Amino acid sequence: MTETAADSAPAVPVVAVVGRPNVGKSTLVNRILGRREAVVQDVPGVTRDRVFYDADWNGRKFVLVDTGGWAPDAAGMAARITEQAELAVATADAVLFVVDATVGTTDDDEAVVRVLRRSKKPVLLAANKVDDIRAEAEAASMWNLGLGEPHSVSALHGRGSGDLLDAVLKLLPEAPKDTGAEVGGPRRVALIGKPNVGKSSLLNRIAGSERSVVDDVAGTTVDPVDELVEVGGVTYRFIDTAGIRRRVKEATGHEYYASLRTQGAIERAEVCVALIDASQPVTEQDLRILTNAEESGRALVIAFNKWDLTDDERRRYLEREIERDLIQFGWASKINISAQTGRSVDRLGPAIEEALQGWETRIPTAKLNAFLGRLSAAHPHPVRGGKQPRIMFGTQAKAAPPTFILFTSGLLDDSYQRFVERRLREEFGFVGSPVHVQIRARERRGRTR
Repeated sequence: MTETAADSAPAVPVVAVVGRPNVGKSTLVNRILGRREAVVQDVPGVTRDRVFYDADWNGRKFVLVDTGGWAPDAAGMAARITEQAELAVATADAVLFVVDATVGTTDDDEAVVRVLRRSKKPVLLAANKVDDIRAEAEAASMWNLGLGEPHSVSALHGRGSGDLLDAVLKLLPEAPKDTGAEVGGPRRVALIGKPNVGKSSLLNRIAGSERSVVDDVAGTTVDPVDELVEVGGVTYRFIDTAGIRRRVKEATGHEYYASLRTQGAIERAEVCVALIDASQPVTEQDLRILTNAEESGRALVIAFNKWDLTDDERRRYLEREIERDLIQFGWASKINISAQTGRSVDRLGPAIEEALQGWETRIPTAKLNAFLGRLSAAHPHPVRGGKQPRIMFGTQAKAAPPTFILFTSGLLDDSYQRFVERRLREEFGFVGSPVHVQIRARERRGRTR
C-alpha cells in the first residue's frame, strides 16, 4: 500500500491519563496498549514527563498521554510534574481521570476535579484497583466527585478495561475516514525559533492582519496560535508558537509551560518553519531548535529573518556560519526574508511545498535496490576484522519522513551508514526532509528460512 499525504494528514485524537501519584496510571496505560511500555513501579513519582503512545481500540486510533502524579499544591519537581499534567489536559481531546477505589475520594482528587472542570474537556472517571466484585461498592462511592458514573477497572488484571475503552471512544471526535485530498484539511505549519526572532511578525505579514500580539519583549507569545492563512494561493494552518528557551528544564513558570506547548506544536505539524535572526550569530539555541524539528521527523524550512538589518559584512559571516554550523541541515530549504518589510516572504510558500514534497517522497522498491546495488559495487563497505558487511536488500518502510530499512550481512560502520544516507539524497532528493536509515543485520546463527 502506497503511503501518501492523506495517510499522515488526519489528526489523531488525544487522550490524557491523569490522577494523583500511585493510583495506577502507567499500569492502566500498559493495559490499554496491550504491551509493557510505560515504566511501572510500586512507588509514587516514577512517571515525571508526559509520554506519548500510539494506541488503538476496535479499529480507532488515538494517542495516549501518560502523565506524572498530579498534586495541586505541589512545589519544586512535583510542581513541574503537575504542570506537565495540566499541559496534557490542555492539548487533549478527552481526559481519563484515574482514582484509587481502595483509598476512596481524597482532597487532592477533588482539587484535580476542579481543575478538570475549568478545562471544559470531556472527562471519564476510572475507578482503578477494583480487582473483584467486592470492590465494586468502593468504586460506587466515587459518584460524589461529580464526574458521572465511575467506570470500575483493574489495570493490573484487565477487569473492565474493554468497557472503559468503549466509553473513551464515545468521547473522542471521529477521525476522518475519506481518502480524498481534503482528508487532513490544510497542511499544518509550525513557526518555531528562539524568543523575539520574529515569528508573530511573520504570521501577521503573511496573514495581512494583526493575528498575533507582537512586542519587542521576548516571550510575548505563550500559547500556540492556530491560524488559517493563504500563501501563494494555498491555504495552510499556521501554528505561531512561543519561543523555545535554552532548555525546558531551565525555564520557569509560564516559560516552562510555553516550551512544552511548543514541543506539542512541532509534533502536531507536518512542516516546521524555523526562524533564525540573520542579524545575529547563529547560536547553540538555534541549532537545538533545528535538531528538535529533525528528531521529531518534520519537514523543515530555515528562514533567515531580519535580513533588512544585515550588511555585507554580516552576510559574509552568515555564509561561513551556515557552512560551519548548519552543515548537518544542508538538506533543509533555506530562504532569506524580512517579516518587517515583507522582503521575499512570497518565497515561503514554494519552500514549504518543496519541503512537503521531499517529506512525502516514496521510492519504488525495485528502483531503490537497483541504486543500492550500484552503490555497493562502486563503493563497498570497508573490511573490518576480516569481514566485509554488504547490503543485501533495502525497502522504504514509510514516507513522512522517508524511512529506509537496509537488510545487511553484518553491522555497518556509522560512517558508511551516513555515506549511504548522503548518496540517497543525491540520487532521490528529499529536499527539506530528514531521512532515517535503519540497519537490520542478519544473524549468522539460528537463522530461519
